[in-house]
This record gives sequence, structure tokens and C-alpha cells, in this order.
Amino acid sequence: MAQIHSHRHSIFCILPPYILRALAEKGNDHQRSVALKALSGDMTFRNLRSGTRVSPIFGRKRPAAFLVAGDKQRTIFSAEQSQTLPGKTVRAEGSKPSGDPAVDEAYDGLGATYDFFWEQFKRNSIDDEGMPMNGTVHFGEDYANAFWDGQRMVFGDGDNELFNRFTLSLDVIAHELTHGVTEDEAQLMYSGQSGALNESVSDVFGSLVKQYALKQSADEADWLIGAELFTDKVKGTNGNPAAIRSMKDPGSAYNDPVLGKDPQPKHMKDFVNTFEDNGGVHINSGIPNHAFYLAATAIGGKAWEKAGRVWYETLIDARLKSNATFQRFAELTIENAKRFNVEEAITKAWSQVGISLAV
Repeated sequence: MAQIHSHRHSIFCILPPYILRALAEKGNDHQRSVALKALSGDMTFRNLRSGTRVSPIFGRKRPAAFLVAGDKQRTIFSAEQSQTLPGKTVRAEGSKPSGDPAVDEAYDGLGATYDFFWEQFKRNSIDDEGMPMNGTVHFGEDYANAFWDGQRMVFGDGDNELFNRFTLSLDVIAHELTHGVTEDEAQLMYSGQSGALNESVSDVFGSLVKQYALKQSADEADWLIGAELFTDKVKGTNGNPAAIRSMKDPGSAYNDPVLGKDPQPKHMKDFVNTFEDNGGVHINSGIPNHAFYLAATAIGGKAWEKAGRVWYETLIDARLKSNATFQRFAELTIENAKRFNVEEAITKAWSQVGISLAV
């Protein structure tokens, strides 16, 4: 996610900036306009945040009604193509489907993410204290992005040419909400390797939420992130639909005349040193992403039961510091893996992406 600094929280957008830049350079007039709107949005969002008094989410005392473990509290708003947040309330917890696909997809996606973290890890919402889960749909005109701003999910409708509505992808919704979990637990700095870990953790749990909802084993999953976001005009590879990222084969998520080729590496020998994209946070996340895929498929079964549990225990591990490197994160996964007797599979997975560890 592209990061926008504002006060205590950051805004994480799902589309990497290099996709939008490619579209701005090579797209037709409409596509360039869509990309430039999204790229220039960071300043707009900064102004929106700085002009609004927002209470911090984490550490804020919540009403007792929100502290019931396992009790979801969702509210979906519509910005009605404006950039005003949160917008008009269109669906609240327990109400019937609205008939608006974006509204109902957002409601269901927030719920599926909550259910996964609660049922698997007994985590009570994003902050583990029953934080209400809010989402705003129909943000802006032809807005081709979605983001987490520290208080809510915000979804654009896409341009219906290259991008579908951004509520279509469950793994994207879970990815963005996981940024909130990471912000609450590990505060991984959003630059360099710690930033790539931040992105990777969101991809891991984004994929796991989708697999959990679909009741898939590790071998059955597609391991694609955001495959539903692109229209069929965007070219994928190897017969797969285009996606933002592939955990199974980083570097193969898309290969398109306009958007270019997926730039992600899957091994440390191909690590990209760059000042762009906060030090390549969206690019180099392919390396830990691939390590998780290798570990999960080697262990087999449901990926959330062992590999996912190890990654969650590592995320909440007090030894994980905000400036963690890939090496340090990997070391902590091995330490946590010992409780689940999967340290050999996870050690081998890290070795396969160029990070050597001793069991």
C-alpha cells in the first residue's frame, strides 16, 4: 500500500504506486486521468485529515457495548462519489442486505475478516479490544484505489475499464484491515525491509482470510492478491487472471502492455534497492510472501492452522521491533514454530528465498 503520513496514523492504499505510474505514462487519456487522480490523492487525503479533528483509535476508551468479545460492530457509509468521510450511513450491524453490491461486499468482507481473527486467534477486532469496523464505499469519481486510514476502510468504484469496484476482493479488504493489526501490535516502520514485512504480513492474512472463507487447503488456494480488481482487459500470466501480486510466484501477477510486468522478486539475490515506493515496500514484499507460501504448502492442510499461527504469534511477539529486517522476522518465526513442530518446514522455506537460519 502506498503510505500517506498524517498525525498518528498512516493511510495505506492497495494499488502500488508503480502500477499507477505505468498507467499514467502509457494509458489512454481516460486511463491517465484515473491514474493521476489516484496518484495526486495523497495531498487531498492529507488535507482531509489535517482539517478534521480525529481521535486516535488505538488506546481510546470504547463504550462497553463494543467490548463484547466475538461481537462484530460494522457500519458501512457511502461517500456518494464525493471525498467526504465517512459519508452517509447505508448499512449497520445486523441490518438486511442493502441491494447495493459495494455496500454489501464491504459489510461481508469486514465481517469475514473479523470472524477469521476471532475464530482462529481469539482476536477481538483490529485492536483486540472490540474496535468498531467501519467502511466507506463509492468514494470519489472513478477512484481506482482502496485504503485504510487508521479508522476505516475506504473503497473506490474503479473506472470500469481496467479496474472493477474495489469491494470485490476479500483478500484486499483483509489485507487493508491487517495493516491496522500490524499498526496496533508491531508498528513496523513503513520503509525498507520493515515496510516490506508490513506489506507482506497484510498479504499473508489477506490470503488466509480468503482461504478460510472458501474453506480451501494450502494446495487449493490461488495465492493471488487482488485478482478480482482488474477487468479482463489487463493481461495475466500462465493462464491466470491478472492480480496485484502472486505469493506462489512473485513476478508473475501480471504482464500487460500498459501496466508492464510485475516487478516483484522472490529471492534475496534479486532484492531491489530503490528510494522509490518507501524503499520498495510493495516490490520486495514478494520475498517474505514467497517464504510463507513455501512454508504453508510444505506443511500442508489449512494454511491458517500452523503456518498462519506462527506468523500471527510472530506479529504479536514483543521481540519483533519496528525496524525488523527479513532476517530477524525469519528468526522469530523459527522460534515460534517450535511450539507447533513446524520449524524445519519454515526454516527450509526461508532458505529457499535466500535467508539462511539454524533450527
